[in-house]
Amino acid sequence: MDFTWSYSALKDYINCPRQYQEVKVLKRFTKETSQQMLYGTEVHKACEDYVGEGKPLAQNYKRFQPVLDALKEIPGIRYPELEMALTRDRQPCKFADEDRWVRGVVDLLIVDSEHAFIIDYKTGSNKYPDPKQLKLMALMTFAHFPEVKYIKAGLLFVMHASFMTEEYTRDDINKLWSNFHNDLERLKLSYETNAWMPNPTPLCGWCPVRSCEYHKER
Repeated sequence: MDFTWSYSALKDYINCPRQYQEVKVLKRFTKETSQQMLYGTEVHKACEDYVGEGKPLAQNYKRFQPVLDALKEIPGIRYPELEMALTRDRQPCKFADEDRWVRGVVDLLIVDSEHAFIIDYKTGSNKYPDPKQLKLMALMTFAHFPEVKYIKAGLLFVMHASFMTEEYTRDDINKLWSNFHNDLERLKLSYETNAWMPNPTPLCGWCPVRSCEYHKER
């Protein structure tokens, strides 16, 4: 079964297969853009422009400058908002290629010979960090930059000036892919059987799929 995915799409599927079907497969509903999402986009852009181009931070973002300055001191070639994709046989391809299987955008990639640094900016809480996105970006980096042997990756919680870091080597590639195997098998099965079970939670009132039997008006 052919399908494409990204970290965010797979996460949406895990949260609720029914919502995934309605929004991403049937496209009968669209997710609303929340104020938190808009703020996150603005912060990402500010961080990207400051670290990548040296563009001064707006006054309300200057509190992020110390931790961003630490990123600017890391040696290497910087790739802000780098788009990467892989084919089904895990070979690098262009982001928009028709034969892409998975794709993603790394907030900041720094490559220095055999070493690389991956940074993902986060504007939310650092209480429950999810490193899976870092793992996927590391896999894409290993594929697109064959000279890279070591990766240090981090979730940068800019509101808290804190990092959650992991380190990988090329020897970890198979182990890293195993983190996605079960969820991708579930997604594949849903496509093959057209079975998309709802996952009712207290957040159903914020779901855009108003036709779902579990939807509750806010």
